[in-house]
Amino acid sequence: MNVLEERIMKDGRVIDSSTLNVGGFLNHQLDIRLIKWIAEEIKRRFADTEVTKILTIESSGIPIAVMLGDLYDVPVVFAKKGSSKTTNDDKYVSSAYSFTHQKMNDVFVLKQYLNPDDKVLVVDDFLADGEAARAMIDITVQAGGEVVGLAVAVEKASQRGGKELRMEGYHLESIAIVESLDDTNGQIKLRRQ
Repeated sequence: MNVLEERIMKDGRVIDSSTLNVGGFLNHQLDIRLIKWIAEEIKRRFADTEVTKILTIESSGIPIAVMLGDLYDVPVVFAKKGSSKTTNDDKYVSSAYSFTHQKMNDVFVLKQYLNPDDKVLVVDDFLADGEAARAMIDITVQAGGEVVGLAVAVEKASQRGGKELRMEGYHLESIAIVESLDDTNGQIKLRRQ
């Protein structure tokens, strides 16, 4: 059992049969040593892969992406969910349904931050149905870049995202894979890797 899996078993909370709360260490309050370990493990798993940009989606994937960007010494880009005064119409746009928030989000990256020569490692905290990953893949393709891999801290095996992305040929690495959640007794079952 790896460090993240141990932490999930110790401090993860089952909300219902499809929702795991890891807010105390991964995406609300951050355990920086754990985030650093996750980034190091991702880099180890992609050791032979050239990466020129790390791409994530706001906001829970940002801490892992920043640590990974530091390890690779490459820029980190994150797809934003809303416009502001500093954004313009010169952007790549895609849509992603948020399983956690139960709503569709338009996400974008300004064109100046992704280029055709970029080799992009897509990173996020969770993978459920794969909607966020697909939006980031779409944005990378729009830019003419190459998705060289997908990395997530936690994959939910009971949802289709991981299986479909692997079947499509993407190199996907999940640091922990949740096989099932039992909301009657709070039991978490992890897949052995």
